[in-house]
Amino acid sequence: MQLVVDQVSKVFGVGRSASCVLEDISFSVNSGEFVALVGSSGCGKSTLMRLVAGLDHPSAGVVTVDGQPVRGPGSDRGMVFQKYSLYPWLTAAQNVAFGMELQGLSRPEIRERTGYFLEVVGLADAARRRPREISGGMQQRVAIARALAAQPKILLLDEPFGALDLQIRESMQEFLHGLWQRTGLSALLITHDLEEALLLAQRVHIMAPRPGRIVRSVQVDLDHGNMAHLRVSPPFLALREELATCLRGMEPALA
Repeated sequence: MQLVVDQVSKVFGVGRSASCVLEDISFSVNSGEFVALVGSSGCGKSTLMRLVAGLDHPSAGVVTVDGQPVRGPGSDRGMVFQKYSLYPWLTAAQNVAFGMELQGLSRPEIRERTGYFLEVVGLADAARRRPREISGGMQQRVAIARALAAQPKILLLDEPFGALDLQIRESMQEFLHGLWQRTGLSALLITHDLEEALLLAQRVHIMAPRPGRIVRSVQVDLDHGNMAHLRVSPPFLALREELATCLRGMEPALA
């Protein structure tokens, strides 16, 4: 699998009212790779994710998956939003099964996949519970299981833990990293949380606003074996501060 964003720009409006939101964005996500885009509010990262998801179209450039242009939503890309987007009247298992039912899979296959992916995210015991009966972190796990059950080539994560409190967010970050290690999934994360990006991703791209563009890219060559230790390790803290400086003042950081 390879996702390629090639010289993508996005302009809203025409003439004097035109506003360039994204300018000449290029990066890729290879098979089994976890990539993150980090930027402040207004840098266009959510717009970029919509282009990758096929919910909108670039004004220039192209997004491809395995060489095929993205022209709309597709089962090759699984989306997980900040809001859990679960159907409140359905159980956890029914929420996971919903997308597969739309794909027309057989009932035995749906049951098998639903059970498997609830097990993967550690929620086999919550299969019959509805969203209101489980915590926010558990609801987001259901959303991730639902996305994975469609067997996408890449998982798209749009600030998936932004609505969670600190303790649950840290727990979910560890869960997601463990899931990536176990399954070898390909993932693209957008977040305003620099620490989260460095904890989860192998490559991190820093975005500047007005218009949104990538101004810095780093390979994260750190030991992710113990995430609690990693958070306070000197190499992690030094890299976080270096990139935080870049975010605080783009031009000085690039000079």
